[in-house]
Amino acid sequence: MKTCSVCGRIHDINKTCYRNKKKPKKTANQFRDTYEWKEKRNQIRNRDKHLCQICLEGKYDTFYRYNYNQLEVHHIIPIEEDSSKKLDSENLITLCNMHHKMAEDNKISREELQEIVARKYRTPQA
Repeated sequence: MKTCSVCGRIHDINKTCYRNKKKPKKTANQFRDTYEWKEKRNQIRNRDKHLCQICLEGKYDTFYRYNYNQLEVHHIIPIEEDSSKKLDSENLITLCNMHHKMAEDNKISREELQEIVARKYRTPQA
């Protein structure tokens, strides 16, 4: 008999805990483990100068205007909704973890995020 590190119960040493079975990864999570995504994520962070783009705008309870802590790259249109945009630069934006959660919960609209990204791709008028 041994104590299970997963559930804390005591099991026969020759049996594995039924709770220890790994769940299959979703397609989006599998994608996030790829080299292709990690490279694209780095490109987006560089494009956004390693700053949260919402904090830079000074919106939604921003504490620091130039926030470079706990950054994440957010898919404006989620992979589950449209997988063709998973590597589209205009669908990706750098956010701090607080604003990323707000964007995931639709407290920051997709339209607003798309507008911020679109400004980065506009060419200056001469």
